[in-house]
Amino acid sequence: MTFKNLLFAGLFMLAFTACGDDDDTQATEQLELNLAGLEDLGSDFTYEGWIIVDGAAVTTGTFDVNADGALSRTSFEVDAADLASASTFVLTIEPRPDNDPAPSDVHILAGDFSGTSANLTVGHGAALGSDFTAATGTYILATPTDADASNETSGIWFLDPAAGPGAGLNLPTLPAGWKYEGWAVIDGTPVSTGTFTDAAVADDGATYSGALPGPPFPGEDFLTNAPAGLSFPTDLMGMTAVISIEPSPDNSAAPFLLKPLVSPISGTGPFQMNNNATATNPTGTIIIK
Repeated sequence: MTFKNLLFAGLFMLAFTACGDDDDTQATEQLELNLAGLEDLGSDFTYEGWIIVDGAAVTTGTFDVNADGALSRTSFEVDAADLASASTFVLTIEPRPDNDPAPSDVHILAGDFSGTSANLTVGHGAALGSDFTAATGTYILATPTDADASNETSGIWFLDPAAGPGAGLNLPTLPAGWKYEGWAVIDGTPVSTGTFTDAAVADDGATYSGALPGPPFPGEDFLTNAPAGLSFPTDLMGMTAVISIEPSPDNSAAPFLLKPLVSPISGTGPFQMNNNATATNPTGTIIIK
């Protein structure tokens, strides 16, 4: 074979190989997110989207949200074959850095695909499983952890005295990755009463209480160890009571965006909480383009 023929054969093989590489290129489509109501997670956590393909979670990418609620990214390039087979979209909160390729337990939004789109809600079974619009709450002001009867408006307990007393909160059971947390917003500062998963037992906090045992329900006496800028005992009248839903692990010492029960503390007890779920539940849609 002459040099010219060898050169022609080499060029032909190169062209054939290049064509083969083009054929192996995966087709992709754009996944467009339109989400509202999410909050800034700070530097240690991020949001990550997932599509469920034949029962397996396939990541669609991560994004952040700024203080104004704007997403750092709204368009994601995803394998077209995976999108064609996807049944559900799930949005999770992930640690940063994240060494686990699987989704965390903290699922905040989800929705099933109908054609090329899906509506995302917290109530989907792959998210929190409830929209919390049926949640109710009753609480009292009292300071059972000390013997001083003069500071009874310095403690809040989520119990219903008419029930024996009994649990004051009617809340759905949360999936893994979430906890409830009680708060008293005192002069603009949210102060935690502790986290819990069962409203019929005590929470995990007694940071500010006195030496005596408290009731076996979520709550707190604000008597000692006041945070900077506050002084205890205090007067909770005119303040605000909140029940939030927190990711676990938690991204912040402040209440998370999900606040299904909120109540201005006024009048005479027992106090009833207002359902606030519709106002604080994030929502969204996704579209395959």
